[in-house]
Amino acid sequence: MTENTPGGAPSPSQGSGGAPKPPEPSGVDLARVALRAAKEAARARGDAAQQKKQARRGGLRSGARADGRDPMALGSAINRLITERGWEAPAAVGGVMGRWPQIVGEDVAKHCVPEKYDEDERVLTVRCDSMAWATNLRLLAPTLVARLNEDLGHGRVKLIKVQGPGGPARRYGPLRAPGSTGPGDTYG
Repeated sequence: MTENTPGGAPSPSQGSGGAPKPPEPSGVDLARVALRAAKEAARARGDAAQQKKQARRGGLRSGARADGRDPMALGSAINRLITERGWEAPAAVGGVMGRWPQIVGEDVAKHCVPEKYDEDERVLTVRCDSMAWATNLRLLAPTLVARLNEDLGHGRVKLIKVQGPGGPARRYGPLRAPGSTGPGDTYG
């Protein structure tokens, strides 16, 4: 049913794009729409009347049924907070740091500890207690990156930055030679 008006312009029922408009609800569909609107209006009136009645009695009170004012379980509250703030990736990486021995094995975990995770660069920094273990972990890094990405999701960790042991604390005292860095020159 395409009708053209004089001058070749499409009729209003045809629309500007030439596609026919969807038919408006009629009969049973129209009755369903009206019933749904009436139910929503009645529910809104009932809620308003209930609130007025509670306000006359001295304020809102908690009842036997759950409503929006009931306390939330701690786990649900934390999960909602993590989702709202967009902390899924840092929370997942924090869980990995807590499960480090299960992921890398007990032997490696005794000598290598994760220190920090840079979310922007997706780099996990790990400190080892000796240069031998640091070298060993550098060789295992590609395997560990694959294992971590399986656990966290693809691409969460791109690189493992392995650091050797930190040197002894530098002590500056009155008996130091100017310009000398002391025994820390050859450490590591």
